[in-house]
Amino acid sequence: MSDILKMKAASQSVFDDVKTQLANLVSIPSVSSTSREQVEKSARQVAELFGSLGIETQIKTAPTGSGEEGMPAVIARKIVSPEAKTVLLYAHHDVQPAGPLERWNTDPFVATEKDGRLYGRGTSDDGAGVMVHYGALAALGQDCPVNVTCFIEGEEEIGSPSFRNFIEKYREELAADVIIVCDSDNWRVGEPALTASLRGVASLDVKIKVMDSALHSGAFGGPILDAVTVASLLLAKCYNEDGSLAVPGLGGSTSADVHYPEQLFKSDAGLVASYQLAGKGDVAARLWNQPALCVIGWDQRSRAESANALMPETCLRLSLRTAPGTDSEQCAQALASFLQENVPFGAQIETEILECGPSYQAQVSPAEKDMKWALSAAWDKEAVDIGCGGAIPMTADLAQVFPQADILITGVEDPATNAHSENESQDLGDLQKAICAEALFLSRLGGQL
Repeated sequence: MSDILKMKAASQSVFDDVKTQLANLVSIPSVSSTSREQVEKSARQVAELFGSLGIETQIKTAPTGSGEEGMPAVIARKIVSPEAKTVLLYAHHDVQPAGPLERWNTDPFVATEKDGRLYGRGTSDDGAGVMVHYGALAALGQDCPVNVTCFIEGEEEIGSPSFRNFIEKYREELAADVIIVCDSDNWRVGEPALTASLRGVASLDVKIKVMDSALHSGAFGGPILDAVTVASLLLAKCYNEDGSLAVPGLGGSTSADVHYPEQLFKSDAGLVASYQLAGKGDVAARLWNQPALCVIGWDQRSRAESANALMPETCLRLSLRTAPGTDSEQCAQALASFLQENVPFGAQIETEILECGPSYQAQVSPAEKDMKWALSAAWDKEAVDIGCGGAIPMTADLAQVFPQADILITGVEDPATNAHSENESQDLGDLQKAICAEALFLSRLGGQL
């Protein structure tokens, strides 16, 4: 039997345990935005999980930028030799809120297997990431040829406010030759991928003021446009006729390594049949390599409170996804300047940049080639480089604090995963293959394959 087949058999042999342990994690509503108690419970569960493999495990915290204590993270270390290479395995054990329960087909905190997928909050994001690391180490057993540090944080879903302080505080324990971040996507079910780029993110509040108080729309409407209408006109100026962004200085590319058929994308997104996609260039490039702007909040009257009056002012929150390789702060400032310079009819405008998360662009390295080999071997299908439209801001922090390390971004989500939404699920076949791939990579890095 070949080494690859042996590793596939080993990952299969531990998989029933992996599913059980994943179900145990899902049962803990570790929503970091609302419940520190449950996140602490989840951290203890993760610590016990890796401790069961005979790995030295600790739960640690660090202060956030505001000085408050961050959510608990787990550090588990397996040292095989001072001369061996060291790999840092990252994932997170906190989850998003379940949202409206009536929109779930199953209990969000009871893992439910159906048609080859496991449903429940955190089954994929990022319980699956935790299980890839656990399963790979379990499959390797005593044959792991590299030093391993598992870093499972507990606040990724709230922006990792203590992350930078944490990795600086525990720099010596976390230092590694290779860092694997398992919190991204595969291209499709059954098609492995390595994430080579990430868009950054910036958020801005924009306040538009037209007058001091509301006015009767019949008596004053016409010469005066209400604040919501002015804000809408300003938003429209941000886009070209084809829907691409008209704001200068945001960068981006119109090409990608992967072809994403338009009809397939529309089906994956659940778009209405008549909807025409915005932007230009490859669909994959629009998702991964170009900036995107959307309104994520808007203070205005509800229909229940509607009145025949001109709204004097309004405030909206914008989310800007920035292209890989660009500076998110500079992009946010470019957007703010564009809005200030183009506000219609001389309305008063105030902009405030709230936060900026950096983008990421991977560099070609021997470790990247080895990971693509491992992914291809585990899936029996050639792995591809993809981008990620969402941001993983802490990746840039890892690159800055550990500049000597090669960073590899892997994951097991797919278009049907519904991360952050109702009916989140994980394809179990891909989860097992991801475990096999990581075990193969660790073996090759340690000189065994």
